[in-house]
Amino acid sequence: MDSLTDLVFSTVNAPLTVLLIALAAYRIFTMVLGLDLDFDLDFDIDVDVDTDIGIDSTGVDLEDVTNIELKKDTVVGEKRKPLKWWQVILLYFNFVELPFLFTFTSWVFFWWSITVITTYLTNSYENSFGVIIFLLAMIPSLILNKFFTTPFKFFFKKLERKGVKALDLIGRKGVLISNISNKKLGSAKLFVENDPINIYVKSLNGNEIKSGEEILIIKQSSDKKYYYIQLYK
Repeated sequence: MDSLTDLVFSTVNAPLTVLLIALAAYRIFTMVLGLDLDFDLDFDIDVDVDTDIGIDSTGVDLEDVTNIELKKDTVVGEKRKPLKWWQVILLYFNFVELPFLFTFTSWVFFWWSITVITTYLTNSYENSFGVIIFLLAMIPSLILNKFFTTPFKFFFKKLERKGVKALDLIGRKGVLISNISNKKLGSAKLFVENDPINIYVKSLNGNEIKSGEEILIIKQSSDKKYYYIQLYK
């Protein structure tokens, strides 16, 4: 047991071991214990297309971050220009159209497994050669992760079709979980029969609505990808 502990917490393997433990604990806390911690995530996705759509995720809580899913339309836009290298990577290795942390966690697991096994076989978990293995293992782990996660794409798409798309959300109240204004795309959380649902939303009149404010769903977009909302009074 001591030798196994020394291996997984060695100089080379410790970073991925700690990250994997943190991801596992993170998932357990949000799923089993139902924690709802505040977690400020502020980022902009540059899709490099001729649109005014942006995403502001300020005020996303811990549960929302766990279930973040990058949509293909958000990443690649309208395909008016060639994809950037990071867009190609996200698409090819299934970081798009699947819950991001699901894909990320499975990738870290494969990366960790390859690194631990290879450094053990070469007795290099405490030297510079092990660091090289650590870096090179990223590539085969991405490939393995692609094969592992591909079958889940059908499952999640089918689950989505039977989920939000089958519900009539017009007229329901919810809470905005990201700041929106003008044509900016954001997210909102609402409860349907005590089940939490996250949806993409835009301000109906372009007015600013802040994270945490109660909103009313007015109508669905013509492409059925998001909803128009207004502040609930």
